[in-house]
Amino acid sequence: MEPEFITYQKFDDLALANALAEQLDSHQIKYVIVEESFSFDPSFAMNNALKEYAVKIRSEDFEQANQLLKQDEEIEVTEIGKDYYLFTFTDDELMEVIARADEWSPFDFVLARKILAERSKAMTDDTIAAIEEQRIEELKVPEPPQTLWIIIGYIFAALGGVLGIFVGWHIANYKKTLPDGERVYEYSDSDRRHGKIIFYIAIVVTAIAVIYKVIPVFEDNY
Repeated sequence: MEPEFITYQKFDDLALANALAEQLDSHQIKYVIVEESFSFDPSFAMNNALKEYAVKIRSEDFEQANQLLKQDEEIEVTEIGKDYYLFTFTDDELMEVIARADEWSPFDFVLARKILAERSKAMTDDTIAAIEEQRIEELKVPEPPQTLWIIIGYIFAALGGVLGIFVGWHIANYKKTLPDGERVYEYSDSDRRHGKIIFYIAIVVTAIAVIYKVIPVFEDNY
């Protein structure tokens, strides 16, 4: 069975995606680059980017990739000028970079840790590991109740059509990828149950609507 490749990072510039691919390749981490014509997020908001490039790797390679990319940046941070924006950050802001490393580049993470060390606030690897573990647990928490979209989903399901099917499927099945490569459901069990109901109602109503449109055609032909 072929290993599943899941999105590790996304870019709106192919050159940036290729640069990451070269780093992964240098560490013999298998990857694929997938061009996506548009972006869609769990909040149902369309991204302005017309095209994105997703660099995908195997889930079991996420932690290795994270560590190797940070190691690669260790050399780069020694050459950065003091005018780089992170040098203006307060200690608390730098700690935020460390705590939410998934929202920052490996370079910013490594530099933030270096700056804190220079300010006599060095953190051990064990401390970093504990922070990363806490962040993983935070990200596992499902999104708040999607009451509005559930109501909209039921409305469109009752009317029939693709949108009701899509909304129901999305709420019931959408998963997010954690920094360690684990994939978990985005929404709570309660919301997912509603999503499944919306999905099946939409399927049934759509099927009935199609049947009612097709039957007259057959009656006219026979």
